[in-house]
Amino acid sequence: MARNPENLSYQLAMASTAITFSGSLSVLSSLTLTAVVIGLVAATPLLVIFSPVLVPAGVAMLLLNTGLVMSGGLGATAAMVFYWVYNYATGQHPVGADKLDQLASTLASGVRSIKN
Repeated sequence: MARNPENLSYQLAMASTAITFSGSLSVLSSLTLTAVVIGLVAATPLLVIFSPVLVPAGVAMLLLNTGLVMSGGLGATAAMVFYWVYNYATGQHPVGADKLDQLASTLASGVRSIKN
């Protein structure tokens, strides 16, 4: 297989571009790591000093956010349930209505058999 000089120059350009790009990214990642370590070393004493205030504040924020998300989710669920019940009551046959009708008939037949 004969070598194509045009193909070789293209491969050389691709390799040099890849090496330059990966080297630049390696330098940037090492600088980022160094900055994070320096920032952590500088912030650790402050975090230790203020931890009696920060930890309860963090727990309180977590509880407040959890309550907010729960209340929103439960409110949306209640709205969907009311919407489903409204559709069922008006005879629009929402999803799952056939299973509910089947369960009601099964319970009614069970009650009739117990009554007899």
